[in-house]
Amino acid sequence: MPAISFEFFPPKTDEQRAQLDRTAQLLKPHAPDYASVTFGAGGSTLSYTGDTVARLHQRHGLNVAPHLSCMGGTRAEITELLDGYRAAGYRRIVALRGDMPSGMASAGDFRYAAELVRFIREHSGSHFHVEVAAYPETHPQADDALADLRHFKAKVDAGANGAITQYFFNPDAYFRFVDDAQRLGVDVPIVPGIMPIANYSQLKRFSDMCGAEIPRWIAKRMQAHGDDADAIRALGAEVVAQMCRRLLQGGAPGLHFYTLNRARATQAVLEQLH
Repeated sequence: MPAISFEFFPPKTDEQRAQLDRTAQLLKPHAPDYASVTFGAGGSTLSYTGDTVARLHQRHGLNVAPHLSCMGGTRAEITELLDGYRAAGYRRIVALRGDMPSGMASAGDFRYAAELVRFIREHSGSHFHVEVAAYPETHPQADDALADLRHFKAKVDAGANGAITQYFFNPDAYFRFVDDAQRLGVDVPIVPGIMPIANYSQLKRFSDMCGAEIPRWIAKRMQAHGDDADAIRALGAEVVAQMCRRLLQGGAPGLHFYTLNRARATQAVLEQLH
């Protein structure tokens, strides 16, 4: 099996925590390299990320990679988080610009992920393996594809060890992005982010927000199944597993699954890859 990793988000209720525990138990046998935990922007969610990585590390024995975001984090807060994560024995960080939380006037002390990566390196040296984000279909707020690539290169030049992409359903977009990045001199591993399909309307909503394109043929086949959740899940697993195989055959260094704190759709893909 290729190197795989899973992404979770911090649960906020007891019910959500129980759901996360169930999911971690079910996915753990796939022996992930690590589990990453997203960073809620602003205020109280700062602690949710720390609580969740501690839970996955201590209760489930997973290597963890907390996300750090520029948004809403001062230098002092980020220093405190880095020191806490180091003391807990974590060796990975996912460093992101993050989205500006609604209603927040300031963006914290860092405007771009490259600045955050540079700060992590200045503060923690080489202790953390730092992953950054990459956008094969171009960041929705980028001026153009080349500007987006230059931003990506700046993050790598600042000290990133690797990248995880936004999810996509067009493998050619990934291969082209990797080729373009390598031509600019980027030589770190770029791991494709994989979104298993469990629910088409939810997927469409996410994709509209983040700029991921759902190919027309997938949309049309999904729509043909209407409300038949089992048929949509089966088709989703087949389509995503097929794409994963093509990515790995084409040289992708691993797969990073956006689990949405659910096991079933991710497991369905992994079972087809065995």
